[in-house]
Amino acid sequence: MLVMGDQMPATRTARLDLRATEADRDLIVHAAEACQMKISEFAVSHLVSEARRVLADRTQFSLGPAAWDAWEQINERPARDLPGLRKLMERPSPFSR
Repeated sequence: MLVMGDQMPATRTARLDLRATEADRDLIVHAAEACQMKISEFAVSHLVSEARRVLADRTQFSLGPAAWDAWEQINERPARDLPGLRKLMERPSPFSR
């Protein structure tokens, strides 16, 4: 049963080739077996998960309740007057004629 937002699994047609040490390969094989997954399924699943984690701070924020409340308090503060910034923004752009 698909839940809203789920997608049908895509057919895997792209190939990834990588090199690993024997020790790394043995560890990955052991972990895949422990999860009752095929090696490629295990590797792709964990690589995708890590890729999303690495890129998350570039595309979205993930905050716990306390951090979210602190973020909201900062955003609810009134804007400060910054005379230097105001002066800079009032100057004509050097890129316009």
